[in-house]
Amino acid sequence: MILNRKILKFEIDLDFVLIAVTTSLKDYRICYLINRYLNFNFVKTADLAVEMAPNPGPVYFSRYTYSWEATETDFYFIANKGTDAYLIPEMRKTDYFLMIKNYIDDSDVDNLISLLNKIPEIVAAVKIEPKKIKSRENLLF
Repeated sequence: MILNRKILKFEIDLDFVLIAVTTSLKDYRICYLINRYLNFNFVKTADLAVEMAPNPGPVYFSRYTYSWEATETDFYFIANKGTDAYLIPEMRKTDYFLMIKNYIDDSDVDNLISLLNKIPEIVAAVKIEPKKIKSRENLLF
């Protein structure tokens, strides 16, 4: 008996820019400073709920959002440390992630990172390649 088998290859669409932010400040305080220094308007939204083994229920991560209406670019500022675990466990030294969805020019990203690094309370803001993160599925929402 001959079996016909089809193998389904699944590639996760990681169509976003990711910036790792290190700071000792609380989420609301750093968002206030980003809003002030960069003329953003981050607003607190519902926490990001992620199912993570071995936790029995979802782990919640603080989340703020902001949009550039003209280009339909969405910004998400997400805490790496949640109620019971890390969003990206292999990056425990990172406090927050700034995720940028939809179109943004490379020079805009470089400029944004430069401005973030000028905020005295931010230790470092660096661009991360999402494809190189082992637990990247946690960033899909």
